[in-house]
Amino acid sequence: MNEFLQSLGAIFQSEIMIIFCIAALGYLLGSISIKGLSLGTSGILLVALVFGHFGLLVPGIVKNIGLISFVTSVGFIAGPGFFRNFKKQAVSYVLLGIAVILVGALTCVGVITLAGIPVDLSVGMMSGALTSTPGLAAAIEATGSDQASVGYGIAYPFGVVGVVLFVQLIPKMLKIDIEKERQRLAGTASAPGETLEKKSYKNLDEFGLFAFAVAAILGVLIGKIEIPLPGGAVFSLGTSGGPLLTGLVMGHFAHAGPVAIDVPKKTLNVVRELGLALFLMGAGTEAGKGFIAILGQYGVSLFLLGAVMTILPMIVGYILAVKVFKIDVLSSLGSICGGMTSTPALGTLMQVTKTEAVAVAYAATYPLALIMVVLCCQFLPIFFG
Repeated sequence: MNEFLQSLGAIFQSEIMIIFCIAALGYLLGSISIKGLSLGTSGILLVALVFGHFGLLVPGIVKNIGLISFVTSVGFIAGPGFFRNFKKQAVSYVLLGIAVILVGALTCVGVITLAGIPVDLSVGMMSGALTSTPGLAAAIEATGSDQASVGYGIAYPFGVVGVVLFVQLIPKMLKIDIEKERQRLAGTASAPGETLEKKSYKNLDEFGLFAFAVAAILGVLIGKIEIPLPGGAVFSLGTSGGPLLTGLVMGHFAHAGPVAIDVPKKTLNVVRELGLALFLMGAGTEAGKGFIAILGQYGVSLFLLGAVMTILPMIVGYILAVKVFKIDVLSSLGSICGGMTSTPALGTLMQVTKTEAVAVAYAATYPLALIMVVLCCQFLPIFFG
């Protein structure tokens, strides 16, 4: 009997079983709705945090495959409408991406100066609050301290869940008619996923996986290109920005010569959801390794400060988007997801609004926000170190 239990325990500790157990429990948790609010796919993150705490980890490659799959899918989905719609409100999206990250950076400055939290820990918290792994890498490089990773681990879980809840709470709190706003958006924008008039281009496979793989390969290569920044630092699009860019371009052109390079919507929907789930598994178990220990060492106050770094940029960003830049409500929420560099929130927003047109606003705001958060994580330690 003991041998059977040991064998059973070994099976459930295998990486394959861990992945599927987190998925099953995560979707079960995400399906629970309280007053119309639910975590959806982000329920996987909370389950993964628990697994990570007990040392049940998902291999790092799973997280990377998931991230690349998700952002490449988003690129393809947004591509057909992105370049046309971006021209209409380009300045608004650029300024919004800058504003959201600057509010996060100013909040971080307040944490450093008013709360007296060390710079390396605070900047790491900012990167976690804005769910930016490239920002964390920049923070570690700029501070030369492992405390940046500690701060990231404290703020990251709420950074993910907070944005997911925000995009669900705002429509309910403001009594927004989602159906009416969806029709309004459809009438004023070229929705992603629209099929352009095509000639008979050659499809190399039925599901578009060839084109998807090519986009992922090119995206990873582009993401590795390093651009020198002032102070000796470098910037790169990384495994998130590179595939997003190639997905946008290939989704826009849809063919290269006689060969079709678009991907059917049904394929994109499946790969997008699978990618998001895998990404949250990897990120969650990784963050969960020392989450309880970190809170025990530094106290709950740091978790609350990290939550403030997440909440303030979203509130200010939404007000600017709607009141100042006059962006429609659904696109405003999409741009907040992009400004907060939150891929899970975009997935939730698509589910809540039942339209993929919000991906255009996300894709328009995301790249500059990604650059801004990296710059802030690099320069804050210089000014306050």
